[in-house]
Amino acid sequence: MSCNSPKNSVDCGFDDLRPKIEQALQEACEFGSGCPPRLSEAMSYALLAPGKRLRPALVMMAAECCGGSVDAVIPAAVAVEMIHAYSLIHDDLPAMDDDDLRRGRPTVHIKFDEATAILAGDALLTEAFHHLSKHIKSPEKAIAAVRSLSVAAGASRLVGGQADDLAAERTPSLAEPNRPRIAGCQEETVLTDEPSVDPRLAHLESIHRRKTGALFSVSLDLGAILVDANSEQRDLLGSYAAAIGLAFQVVDDLLDYTAEASTLGKKTGKDAARGKLTYPGVMGLEQAQRKAQELIASARGGAEKFGDSGRRLRLLADFVLERSH
Repeated sequence: MSCNSPKNSVDCGFDDLRPKIEQALQEACEFGSGCPPRLSEAMSYALLAPGKRLRPALVMMAAECCGGSVDAVIPAAVAVEMIHAYSLIHDDLPAMDDDDLRRGRPTVHIKFDEATAILAGDALLTEAFHHLSKHIKSPEKAIAAVRSLSVAAGASRLVGGQADDLAAERTPSLAEPNRPRIAGCQEETVLTDEPSVDPRLAHLESIHRRKTGALFSVSLDLGAILVDANSEQRDLLGSYAAAIGLAFQVVDDLLDYTAEASTLGKKTGKDAARGKLTYPGVMGLEQAQRKAQELIASARGGAEKFGDSGRRLRLLADFVLERSH
């Protein structure tokens, strides 16, 4: 869908980048003559599924913020989206979140079968690093990019966050109660940033700074790496990524409680039913909405330090918050 669709009245800042992203993803779906047709079809189905393309766009935005060309970072944009697509395939599996709808379409294990879905995810994960090493001509930049992406996608970040997210479902002391508290229905608990007030909040943030935030952070870092950004620029982008990545997850949690499945493109209400640890479940709807607003304000403040070149990042921050309406 377009970021400027009627469902989203705020300009996301990168609609003009989308054709470049989509073309590059299409071209990347040539997986070699040895790739079985069914596996290739499943990989393409996941990678080309309609989506916002936030992560590849972030790679390009970072390059632009740091004075570089968006065309120079397209290989990294593709690689990040491959990692994202793989993670969604595996997240949707019966052993994980057990979803049958993703981006308004049957999930990969429903469309094909579970074994093919697992293999498609495996292949996209490794294909991402092949794509980087093949298309980034500078050996030094290729090594730096592979290192950065491998850490973000690895055991201590993306995968570790997913593991802790699943574990929280099996730990009642962490996950319960996991229903949004609404003023007038239950007594509201005033939370602070101190973990002693509610340890679930600190644990939840730890999960999502890795599970969701890792790919936001590495997207911006890859763009910076490939255009030779300086350390100050990379630090600013890192701060923006920390705020926008967590805000995205808070809003995503809110949408699971408030949106319609037909609007969101996936089933809603599943988080509470499964006992998942979520921001509305821990903080209540109003405080979760307030947290999202505070994170977006922080992201906007960081983007403003780039001046005119940070315009897209400011627009994206507004767009992420608008998803909750």
